[in-house]
Amino acid sequence: MPARAMWKGVIRFGEVEVPVKLYSAVQDRSVHFRLLHEKDRSPVKQAMVNPDTDEIVPHAETRRAYRTDEGSLVMFDKQELEALEPDSGRDIEVIRFMPPQVIDHRWYDRPYYLGPDGSESLYFALAEALGNSGKEGLARWVMRKKSYVGALRLHRGVPMLMSLRHEEQVVPVDALEPPKGKALDAKELDMARQLIGMLEADFDPAEYHDEYRQRVLELIEAKRRGKRVKVTPIRRREASDDLSKALEASLKKERKRA
Repeated sequence: MPARAMWKGVIRFGEVEVPVKLYSAVQDRSVHFRLLHEKDRSPVKQAMVNPDTDEIVPHAETRRAYRTDEGSLVMFDKQELEALEPDSGRDIEVIRFMPPQVIDHRWYDRPYYLGPDGSESLYFALAEALGNSGKEGLARWVMRKKSYVGALRLHRGVPMLMSLRHEEQVVPVDALEPPKGKALDAKELDMARQLIGMLEADFDPAEYHDEYRQRVLELIEAKRRGKRVKVTPIRRREASDDLSKALEASLKKERKRA
């Protein structure tokens, strides 16, 4: 099926305006289940319950609250929080251009394809300008009452927006404790280099699938046909504490496979 646009915006930098449509570049392929009452198979639904009285609380009678570090609750009503939401609009404002690969992968959040919204000549001019410059833009926009910062870049001739995480969401590597333990000896280093060389290959995404999802779909199909199914759990191999033996076993396995 052809992709469906999820939002419309206008890319702006300087006096340039390019109307575009946003298409999600990824999709949720998780298997979703219904929750049923085991006795009569009727669907069940979630409800908000007062833990002191076990009574169901209507949504209209709920309020949001924030618990402080001291344990006190700060109450809010719907209007107070809505007043803090960013102003809606269609502008995707490019605030600067940068060399490619300046933004590392820790900041990547969600990719979007951009398609033309009306003027295809402006759209192709944008794609050509990005390609000729060899740079990517840093943009900001508001979509569905949420503000975003993202990278405007070209992928195989198609402009893309890669939304980015905010600074407070990314954990700095300095927060990790330095690793401890003895350094590898010469023999272990040589085996590690050999193993890396034997495993070297290009990345082909077609080789990697959600194996759990596939097993679930196969189970669904078997049960739909009325077959009795015996699920065999995947065996987990025990990790070895002896690095030298683990490297030797890995090299032996790869040589046999090759």
